[in-house]
Amino acid sequence: MGTNGEDERSESAKKRAGASGEAASREDEAKTEERVFPTVPESNTDDDEAVMFPETGGAAPRSREGTEHARDGAIAADGGNTEGDSCSPDTCTCGEKTAEPAAAAGSADDKRVATDGAGAANVDEMGELGELEFTEPAEGVSQDVYDDAPDTHVGIPEGVDLDTPEYSIRSQMNDIETPDEKTWFMELDEAVIDEGRCIQCGTCVAACPSDSIGVGEDDLPKLVKMCTGCSLCWDFCPRGGMRYERQWKITGGEDNVKGAGDPITEFSAKVEDDWTDQAQDGGVVTGVLSTLLEEGEIDGALVATESEEEEWKAESFLATTTEELIENAGTVYNQTLALGNLDLKQWEHKLPDKDWDDLSLAIVGTPCEIEGIRALQDFEWDYQAQNEGIRAVDYTIALMCTKNFNYHSLMGEQLEEKRGISPSEIGKMDVLNGKMMVYDHDGEMIVEEDIENFHDAALKGCDECADFTGFCSDITVGSVGSSDEYSSVIIRTDQGMKAWEMTEPKLDYHDLEDRSAIGKLQGWDKKKAFESLERPFDPDAPRFIDYTDHAENYGTALNPHDQGH
Repeated sequence: MGTNGEDERSESAKKRAGASGEAASREDEAKTEERVFPTVPESNTDDDEAVMFPETGGAAPRSREGTEHARDGAIAADGGNTEGDSCSPDTCTCGEKTAEPAAAAGSADDKRVATDGAGAANVDEMGELGELEFTEPAEGVSQDVYDDAPDTHVGIPEGVDLDTPEYSIRSQMNDIETPDEKTWFMELDEAVIDEGRCIQCGTCVAACPSDSIGVGEDDLPKLVKMCTGCSLCWDFCPRGGMRYERQWKITGGEDNVKGAGDPITEFSAKVEDDWTDQAQDGGVVTGVLSTLLEEGEIDGALVATESEEEEWKAESFLATTTEELIENAGTVYNQTLALGNLDLKQWEHKLPDKDWDDLSLAIVGTPCEIEGIRALQDFEWDYQAQNEGIRAVDYTIALMCTKNFNYHSLMGEQLEEKRGISPSEIGKMDVLNGKMMVYDHDGEMIVEEDIENFHDAALKGCDECADFTGFCSDITVGSVGSSDEYSSVIIRTDQGMKAWEMTEPKLDYHDLEDRSAIGKLQGWDKKKAFESLERPFDPDAPRFIDYTDHAENYGTALNPHDQGH
């Protein structure tokens, strides 16, 4: 483009050279008068206070050093003329331009050279480039090219702020407002994460089609690259845009919102095997998953494992053998952001020679995680890195859950600091009959307290959940409603029944011992949720809640990025 521009200017100059010097001068002066330079207003000046050109109404252009140049005399920052300084395109007395102006008369080319080349020491008044002298670089030593410290900014006008401006600068520059229907990660951050309502299910990570959301060191979702404003992270968040009770009905039908849902059948069961000693209650979850693996129904199961770095901290793990399942039997009471770990690339080493399109997985999670995977599977768009994993999930097992905990608050503050129990001392944990129970490695109970004593360590968003029994799962498993060493099992779907029938020969089971216990705890959980929810609970309303409606109910900012979020 530069070459074409030079040819055009050269041709134009030849045409102007044939006219009289006076005509050319007038023409060039007119061109100069029409030229409008971009302006950069000072950051602390309101638009109404900006200095305006008397002739054009435009703000006065600034030099690199912050000096304002006006066409008919210098204008001071407060709008008054500065005595002794008069700056125009042809003259300057403020010291900004150092070269002598060219003669008014002469060819247009001369005029252009004089104007464009002002201040260039190696160009004469005819625009000819003089001889250049180069300083030979030093050899064998480092050259000191700074007069000051290397990190010192040079030539920055006084009062100019070099810090990155807030996101709201765009509205000041372009007068652009964000459409209410376009929802960004910043809205999710404002309304859910910053408010402490995130339940760490990982659905937002899985939903993002641009892989812009990751997991921070605090185990919370973080933006790792530019957000596109697609709204999916908001739409699928069970504490944001997804009306989870509507998902119950979509998954299980009209009767799936009363009591403990609409199960096919219920049992109290346990696996008859030696390894169940380290399992939770009857070891049914591990028994079902190992059977599915042995029968070739699944290629792996996404479960929780204990972190190698931090004791009793849960992390996602893809088990592909019965041995791995048995090794990771038991319950760890913090979330793993399971749905954020459905990127199969991280599990390539465990899935050799597997065609991802034909892959079949099971997932074990809390009810909110199962709500999220069910909603994601209802839609056909591309989820980028998580897509194959989401599509591969064929079996879902929900763990009965009244609330989950922040790892650092539960293990660090509540148990170690307040009660003097180190994570290394703990052999097993359980929440049963409203009690938090902690056992040592010999099976001796070292903590038995009301669960409310640990309320400060619980995830705040769990208070809004009315789904104790995992309405959207294929199978629900827990301890409530069964005696010691047995698990309560609720079969909810045909897929769940298929898994049960394959596992049945390995099980000792009978009818569920106490349905009322599950019903009462489900009722208590709903009551707590209704007290905490700031929005209406409505299984018949649309599945997705607009951010504007949520903001109205919860009092959060409509456009947090325009308010310096």
